[in-house]
Amino acid sequence: MVATQTEALSDSSQLIPARDCLAPHAVSRWAKLKPDAPAIQQVGGKPLSYRDLDQIARCWAAALTRIGVKRGTHVGTLLPNGERAQYAFLGIGWLAAIEVPVNTALTGTLLHYVLHNADAEVLLVLRQDLQRVLDLCATLPRLKTIVVLDGDGDKSQASGAVRLVDGEAFLAGIEPDLNLEGPDYRDMAAIMYTSGTTGPSKGVLLPWATIYQTWSGAPPDMLPEGEGIYCTLPLVHNSGRSCLQYALLRGARFVWRERFSGSDFWNDLRSTGCSAASLVGPMLQFLHSQPREANDADNPLRSIFCGPLIADVEAFKKRFDVRVATGYGMTEIGLILQTGWDHGPWQNCGRLRTDYPFPEARIVNEFDELLGPGQSGELVVRVAAPWSISPGYYGMPEKTADAWRNGWFHTGDVMRCDDDGWYYLIDRLKDSIRRRGENISSFEVESVVARYPGVIECAAIAVPAEHGEDEVMVVLLVKDPAAFDYAKFFAWVDSQLPKFMCPRYVEAMAELPRNATTQRIKKYELRARGISAATCDRQAAG
Repeated sequence: MVATQTEALSDSSQLIPARDCLAPHAVSRWAKLKPDAPAIQQVGGKPLSYRDLDQIARCWAAALTRIGVKRGTHVGTLLPNGERAQYAFLGIGWLAAIEVPVNTALTGTLLHYVLHNADAEVLLVLRQDLQRVLDLCATLPRLKTIVVLDGDGDKSQASGAVRLVDGEAFLAGIEPDLNLEGPDYRDMAAIMYTSGTTGPSKGVLLPWATIYQTWSGAPPDMLPEGEGIYCTLPLVHNSGRSCLQYALLRGARFVWRERFSGSDFWNDLRSTGCSAASLVGPMLQFLHSQPREANDADNPLRSIFCGPLIADVEAFKKRFDVRVATGYGMTEIGLILQTGWDHGPWQNCGRLRTDYPFPEARIVNEFDELLGPGQSGELVVRVAAPWSISPGYYGMPEKTADAWRNGWFHTGDVMRCDDDGWYYLIDRLKDSIRRRGENISSFEVESVVARYPGVIECAAIAVPAEHGEDEVMVVLLVKDPAAFDYAKFFAWVDSQLPKFMCPRYVEAMAELPRNATTQRIKKYELRARGISAATCDRQAAG
């Protein structure tokens, strides 16, 4: 199945977003047009105006400049979801430096891998995370400066050649820099780490144009100027980052909570008056699974952008009196498929976009040969607009060449397209796991679990979760499965992996299914087998 652009693009201006479309410039624009309009707001807090946000972002840019950050500097941000992460996003952006957003759950070897692989030169952290970074500094030769944003002047933990800057000194005497050039659409905004497949996580080079286009495909009337959009997705993911970019572009109010809370969701919306929300499928399913209330439809929410949809989406829309749109994308390509409020069958991922970035899509077999209508194969894409998808993986030329081979980006997802142009996700070619909005590398889970005493080999696989997406299961090869102590294993693995990567299900086996030629583990057989009577469920085991 092949889909192409609907019209020739003779006017190059269609392919290049205006500078005002990029978050730092958008904030500056609204600071001039409507300085007192609310820009960002944490649930339970007061909104910050566009004028104040612009001033803070320019102060952060000046402070970063003073410690040596300039165009192209790699700046790591190990920050929780919140205003500091947003200030860093804008301040780093003003300098056209490159942000390396780091998941705060990472520790030890996984944290070291990201900082080392990305060549982070500067790192912004909070005190709660400082020590685990200092423990790694001896083997991070490129890291020269750590800014402890909530530090109060105590430099006693400085280590070796790494300069420690406390939060007071970072901003002391700083005035907003009013002479900043700011980023262009083709500048790299970030190196964002996404799930590995058969290897470590890859650092996706993310241009500003890609961050812009990810949410540019939302229905035009989703978020009018001045209204609020609610989002709990962190800026360490492009879904959260691009949602913030979208809100600031629209002159709207970006409202956040540090993490999703189903019990607080509707109260949050009512207290902040948000008319739009960004959700993922499991969040939608969780909200719909709650006991019905008489006032379910009495809420300010009007529009939801959610991927994927759930089977009960029509009942959900009626119950809460909302409309829902969906789409399909990934960090490397932004949003390629989309729907309007008429989202079609709930199982679909949308139709191919006909607007910026003017994508093309094909369904191909393993040799990149075009398949016929209705046939299932890998989805590959390319775009007309320059820099609107990632140009590759940082420091991984072979991985880049493989993913972008034959002129198309290979998504690793098996899809089919019906006669009406709806695309349906069938399966993942990639050996990755998606749990509660997080992409998990099975390779990284396995590399940690394999160090547990008595484990000869292991395989991490995805099994279906109750409310959609996946749960993590590890299958272990051990000498004596009957003697395996699951309680000790869970306690150990919880100390080694971030919470979202910790397996829920574990099964010890004396033999694993293997390919006769290469002796590789047949993960597809383990996935098909799934949970068995011999599987230990940590929730059931207490």
